Amino acid sequence: MRKTCEVGQVKLRFGTRYGLAGALAGALLAGPLAAQNFSEGYEFLKAVQDREGATVTEMLNQPGTVIANSRDITSGRTAMHIVVERRDLTWIRFLHSKGTNPDIADKKGITPLLIASNLGFLEGVEALLEAGARVDQSNAAGETPLISSIHRRDVGMVRLLLDKGANPDRNDNSGRSARDYAALIVGGTQIMDAIAQADAERSDDAQASYGPSF
Repeated sequence: MRKTCEVGQVKLRFGTRYGLAGALAGALLAGPLAAQNFSEGYEFLKAVQDREGATVTEMLNQPGTVIANSRDITSGRTAMHIVVERRDLTWIRFLHSKGTNPDIADKKGITPLLIASNLGFLEGVEALLEAGARVDQSNAAGETPLISSIHRRDVGMVRLLLDKGANPDRNDNSGRSARDYAALIVGGTQIMDAIAQADAERSDDAQASYGPSF
């Protein structure tokens, strides 16, 4: 028989063989470790926010550290969210070089790529995609960066995302795709043309991969 014991925010499982004493001993060990990890993550995010490059570099260079992907306990934001919001291309590339994951979403499902696309931050979007960000990762509403860009009628961003492989037919939670939203825009000819051009290029690429027909 196994039981669950909660000590503070640490939940432990223990068997009847060892009883509560074993669980409490585990909590005493886990508590300081959890507090230390929280403190390091907080200090790291604060240093990124304050642009303290030397401090951040020193923390990231510690052997075995995992703070590169630390998340704010309230919002779920990472260091990458912070630097993208301030349009800081140098820090985006620096954090990527130190192993920061560009695809971690905050508690609302918003990724750094969604932030960059909403800001119209073309260089940031390119840098994040080069860092391995998934072009079609959506937020909690199913909205992709491409859909968001179409809502804002940002033709330049739409073209960039399509060029990087964004799927115009991926639906959001309402069942509509980027292509659907583009068709609803009055005077949205440029966006529809961009989607049509992307379709044609994909068709050409597919035909080239299969070789010529005889």
